[in-house]
Amino acid sequence: MTAVGAGTADLEVLARRVDAAVAALAELDPTARAAAEELKAAVEEVHRAGLTTIVARMRADDAARPLLFDLVDDPVVRMLLTLHGIIRPDPVTLAERALAAVRPQLHSHGGDVTLVRVDDRVAFVRLEGACNGCSMASVTLRELVEAALLQGVPNLEAVEVVSGEATPTLIPVEALRIPPRAEPDGWVNLGSVDSIAVDEIRVLGGDVLVVNIGQKLSAFYNECAHEALPLGDAVFDATAGTLTCPWHGFCYDAESGECLSAPGVQLEQLPLRIDDGDVWVRTGR
Repeated sequence: MTAVGAGTADLEVLARRVDAAVAALAELDPTARAAAEELKAAVEEVHRAGLTTIVARMRADDAARPLLFDLVDDPVVRMLLTLHGIIRPDPVTLAERALAAVRPQLHSHGGDVTLVRVDDRVAFVRLEGACNGCSMASVTLRELVEAALLQGVPNLEAVEVVSGEATPTLIPVEALRIPPRAEPDGWVNLGSVDSIAVDEIRVLGGDVLVVNIGQKLSAFYNECAHEALPLGDAVFDATAGTLTCPWHGFCYDAESGECLSAPGVQLEQLPLRIDDGDVWVRTGR
C-alpha cells in the first residue's frame, strides 16, 4: 500500500495502525516504554525537520506552490503535516480526536458519543446508550465528554447535547437582509464600527468578513482561499492573530490574510476605511 495519494480508506487503515501501535506502547514495562518513546520522538524530529524544509522550499518556488496546495488536500499528506504541527488541525478534527481519547471510558459506562457539528465555538454532540436516560451514569458521561472537548479544542466555549430527533432549521434574520448598495466608486457602507467588538469577527453585508484585532480592522471576502467556503464560523484566535477555516482547517494571518497552512495563497483583502463611525469597504465585484 502506498501512503502518498492514498484515499480515505487507506487513511483509516493507517490511522488504526498508529492507534494500535500507541496502545501496544502503553503495555510495555517502563524501561522499554521509555526507550521506545525516545526512538519515536527522535524519528519524529527528523521527519518534522525534513517536512518543514520541503514546505518552506516549495513555498519559495512560484512553480511549486500550486503543487504544495494540492498536496495539502491529500488526506494522508494532511494527516502527516498535522501530526508534525506544520499545519493546524481544524476544530472538527480536534474534537473528534478528543472524543476518541475518552470513548473507552464512555464504553465502560455503557454509552457512546457522536460529534454532530462545531459551530461558533460550541460543540454539539449526541449521547448514546446509557447517556439517553436520566441516570447518574448519563451525568457522568456528559461530564466526561464536556471535559475532553473543552480541554482538547482551543477556543471552544461550550458543549451542547442534542437529541436524536430532527430539529427545525431556523434562518437567521440577518441572512434575509438585503445587501447594502455600493456607492458609484465601489465603496460599501457596512454599518457602525461599534457593531464589531474588539477581538471578534463579523460577517457584514453578506459577503464581507471584518476582523477586529485590538481595534485594528481588516476586511476580506467571506471565502476561504481553499474552496471558497464561508468563514463566518472560523476559529479566531486574537492573541495569536490567526483565523482558522471551520471546514478544512486552513489557517490564516488574521491581519494580512496570508495562509499559514498552504503557503503562497491568501484571503482576498479589501480596502477599508471608517467615516463618521461607519465601516466602509470597496468590494470591486
